[in-house]
Amino acid sequence: MSLVIRMARAGTKKRPFYHIVLADSRSPRDGRFIERLGYFNPLLPKDKEERLKLDLDKVKEWMKKGAQPSDRVTRFLDAAGIVKREKRNNPEKAIPRKERKATAEEATKAKEAGDAAAKTAATAAANEKTAADKAAAAEAAK
Repeated sequence: MSLVIRMARAGTKKRPFYHIVLADSRSPRDGRFIERLGYFNPLLPKDKEERLKLDLDKVKEWMKKGAQPSDRVTRFLDAAGIVKREKRNNPEKAIPRKERKATAEEATKAKEAGDAAAKTAATAAANEKTAADKAAAAEAAK
């Protein structure tokens, strides 16, 4: 049984509120959980203390037992100083979409041009081999 520390959505439509819970990874997002560890209210301003509440002692205890935090909960724990979150690197995302498309098109054109050049070189080599075979056959016929 793999344990996950994740957020379970509560609240009403268009008014999200999340409980931070410890659950079996196979259980549904808002379904059965083992223990409630805190809550997160994304509607409150970031400077308010009531926006996020975590029972850090329980979190540490469950992590020692093998519970893995989800990505969002890992961010919270990193801010609290419990877990070190590794920085992600996606250099493609920083490039605007139009530029990504243009570079992809250039790459495919270059690949097609390279394939065409290789094909003509292979054809030329095959022609030379065929000519050499014909000359050898003519030589053997004499």
